[in-house]
This record gives sequence, C-alpha cells and structure tokens, in this order.
Amino acid sequence: MEGTIKRCRCWFNGISLFLHPLIISFLIIFTCMANIGNVDAAFSNLTTIPFNQGYSPLFGDGNLVRSPDGKGVRLLLDRFTGSGFISSNLYNHGFFSANIKLPSDYTAGICVAFYTSNADVFEKSHDELDIEFLGNTEGKPWRFQTNVYGNGSTNRGREERYRLWFDPTRDFHRYSILWTPQITIFYVDDVPIREVVRREEMGGDYPSKPMSLYATIWDASNWATSGGKYKVNYKYAPFVAEFKDLVLDGCPAGPIQQIPAAEACAEKYDLLATQDYSVITPQRRAAMRRFRQRYMYYSYCYDSLRYPVPPPECVTIAAERARFKDTGRLKFGGSHKRQSKRRTRNRNRVLPDSDVTPY
Repeated sequence: MEGTIKRCRCWFNGISLFLHPLIISFLIIFTCMANIGNVDAAFSNLTTIPFNQGYSPLFGDGNLVRSPDGKGVRLLLDRFTGSGFISSNLYNHGFFSANIKLPSDYTAGICVAFYTSNADVFEKSHDELDIEFLGNTEGKPWRFQTNVYGNGSTNRGREERYRLWFDPTRDFHRYSILWTPQITIFYVDDVPIREVVRREEMGGDYPSKPMSLYATIWDASNWATSGGKYKVNYKYAPFVAEFKDLVLDGCPAGPIQQIPAAEACAEKYDLLATQDYSVITPQRRAAMRRFRQRYMYYSYCYDSLRYPVPPPECVTIAAERARFKDTGRLKFGGSHKRQSKRRTRNRNRVLPDSDVTPY
C-alpha cells in the first residue's frame, strides 16, 4: 500500500500548483482506496447461466420478477412477503456467484442473503455459508456479514461484519463463494475478503455435505439494523434486490451420497483447482489485508465474550486484537430458517411500472 500511495502522490504532484492541498489529499486517498477493488480481471471470463437453467422460485412467487433476457431476476419484499430462489441441484462444493444490486434509500430491517445451505434436507445437522447484506436508515450505508456453519453448529456462529468501499445500490457488483474440501473463500468483485482454511480441530464445524444455493430478501427487523432498533418501514416498499450473471460451477450431488465425494467429484475438484478464483495470489492477499484492515469492524475470532478461547481456525493478530477488543456486543440473526418452496397470497400480483422499472 505504501508503494501505491507514493505512486499516487507522484501523479498528483504535477497538478499540485492548481489545487487546494485538502483537495489533493482527498484525491490521493480516493485513488489509493480504489486499488482495493482493482486487483485483476480474473472474474471477467466466468461462465454464467440463464435463471431457468439452474434455479427455481423458493417462495414469494409473485415477488420474483424474471428479466426479459432470462439472465436475471428481481426479488421484492413488500408488506405481504419477501421472496427468494434456490438452485435446482445440490452441490458437493463449488463456486457460486452473482452480480447483485441492493435496494436504495430507507432499507432498515432488511436482509438480502446470498448463501449455500442444506437445511431443507438436514434440519438438525445442516451446513451453511452466508453472505448477508444488512439494510440501514436513509443516508447510512449498507453493511454485510459472512458466516460459516457446519453440521448444525448454529450455537457457534463464525460471523464477520464489514463495510463496503462503494455504494452497492448504484450499480451491480459481484459477490462470490468458493467452497472446496480444504478452503472457503468469500469474494467481493475480485477481492477476497475472507478465507477459512479447514483444520482437523474444526471437526464437523466445517461444511461438508451437499448444499443448494439460495438468494432471498426478507424482513429481519428483530436484528438486522442496530440490533433491531430500526424496523422495516413498508411505506418505502417494495424493496427490490436485483441478481444477474449467475454462476453455478460445482459438482451436482444428491442429499444421500452413494459414492464418496472425493471419488464422484474428483474431476470437478481438479477443474476448480485450476480456476483463477481458487488461488489467492500475493496481490490478492495484499488486497484482502487492506480490506480487512479498513472495512472489517467485527470478527468472531476477537469476540472474547462469546469465545474466551478462539475457535481453532482463528489466526489472531495482536494489533487486530486491540482494535476489536470492545466489539463483542453485536446482535446476530443466526442460521437461516428452513424455507420450503411454497406459494404466497400475492402470487399473481402484477407490479405497476412505478414500482419496478423494466430491465
């Protein structure tokens, strides 16, 4: 980062005679921070699939609006219901990704989730990998969290919470989960923001059973914004989350595996290992470190109120421990409830043009 700042400063020296020093400082900081989201173009060649080819509605059918080209959907939340979709298959590891644009203006109490889970199959021993976007009052930014559950370990949440370096309501950004038998990586655009390396001491806490991919928007008023202080205000409804450029790159599997995953999915595992997103290069690791230093504001690894002894996968850093020593007072929503495919009373509702602009 120091080298980047020096390069930025040198570039701006040429115009320093014409700008106020405070403006120059702002431009240097803005340009340098932009480097967090400019690691490489590894995600520019992803293979996307049409919605109908890999997904189906989960709930709130009338609040799921497909795009005319079939490549995306809008999920709506109104006073009657939220909405969501689910992958047609379960996957034994893989890469799951989507370009997402979040609702704007007043969004307190709203949760938009992009996650993998098998709670519909293993109700008491499910696995889960979460990216959950948490709404806010008007004028304040969205925040988001990632989480990991394995084998029903919902009493041992592994949450981390972050801010973003951009406005996620103004344009689409790519959010991704890479899940392999050895490692899980969460991405925002091409920046890895979290890496979970499987350790033997984790036991069943590392997700290992086949999971489906889910995307939902729902009312999480009891915890999402300031611990439940601010609720969803439906006078701003419908709230619209947009998903497009969907990626499902994994090993399809049934809930009951007849053949061990290592054997049945060996070819897919080898293919995943060759993909750019499977490797955290030194450049990406530096970007991840910068992101976590500036935008992560909570990590379970430093929450001594919940975990006097950090979980085994945690690698703690003294400087971070000092920064997070007073952060163990957040309220979390826990695991996603079991959500079955079901019809809702507004299934056939037609949205007026003033509610949702066409693609």
